[in-house]
Amino acid sequence: MEFRAFDPASFLKEEWESARQHHEEWWARDGLVFWVTAPRETGGPIPPAPGPPADLEERWYGAAYRAALAEYTALSTYWGGDAFPMVSGWSAAGDLGTFLGSRVELEPQTVWMHPTMDDPDAVRAIELDRENPWLARHFEMAKAMVERSEGRYYVGMPDLAENIDVLASLRGTASLLMDMIDRPEWVEARLREINVAYYEAFDLFHDLVRDQAGGNTFVFNLWGPGRTAKVQCDACSMFGPDFFRRFVTPALTEQCEWLDYSMFHLDGESCLPNLEALLEIAPLHAVEWTPSKLSVGESGGMPKWYDLYRRVLAAGKSVQAIGVEPDEVIPLLDACGPKGMYITCRAESEAQARELEDKVNGHR
Repeated sequence: MEFRAFDPASFLKEEWESARQHHEEWWARDGLVFWVTAPRETGGPIPPAPGPPADLEERWYGAAYRAALAEYTALSTYWGGDAFPMVSGWSAAGDLGTFLGSRVELEPQTVWMHPTMDDPDAVRAIELDRENPWLARHFEMAKAMVERSEGRYYVGMPDLAENIDVLASLRGTASLLMDMIDRPEWVEARLREINVAYYEAFDLFHDLVRDQAGGNTFVFNLWGPGRTAKVQCDACSMFGPDFFRRFVTPALTEQCEWLDYSMFHLDGESCLPNLEALLEIAPLHAVEWTPSKLSVGESGGMPKWYDLYRRVLAAGKSVQAIGVEPDEVIPLLDACGPKGMYITCRAESEAQARELEDKVNGHR
């Protein structure tokens, strides 16, 4: 089935042209993106929220349910500043693992992936199987979301993930860490295969959700006028720079060269020993920071992260600070400057979001 490219001219975001320019400037480390959302209180009617899903498979992969939930999310949200209507197109944290053969376990709050590579000597080359049932379910879900959107909002890509994280979902984290010592060449070969599978999966979904500029959205509220993705290696919290440079850097560098726009998700303080090695990756555009205690009260706008942001900016990369509290936005801009900063914030009301927009515009 052929799908028309998403047309921003029919977008809910009236200020899309200026927002798009700000996102493009941010990728070039020459501008500020301020992403603020709030519950929508003005404008047209909001569709009713869908009823509860019938079961966990519908919750995570049901095409009609996910399409209805996406529409409700997009139309019930006030998209302020440089934010634009986009909805989640992912199910598992690292959807590529489900496509490549991890055993999938569905729970109400998450999708778990369990390893299936018990014997590394018996493993055949990792390849993307177009008949994989989770891939088929995911594609049908994304297709339904795109059809229902009718160009009113972006539908995001799956959270494909890559590199060591995907191999860990197939092999098991503890086993893979031992493999990196006992059979490093085997690990490197599998990582090269995962890259090929990543490119194939990315293009499959990109052809479905891309806009007229050839751009797409991705988790962490990313958009770029070309192949755009968040990249990661959460597993690097368990090893240091020597292993990072041997096992992560080659595949990640190749991946960032293939993508047009890439941002690394730096997940917590235990990953920070690898920051210098990460910043050496020339084609990587940006780094996002997730504090380990984000879910229990810490935010990306706390003063203790200012030096980290300055370090990333000094290395020529852009920064994304997430979960910034409304009263932290301006102090963060004063400390780090606007160029190369992407700040995400959730306001309590439209009025608060609009007030923040005006303040931030004075810092551009």
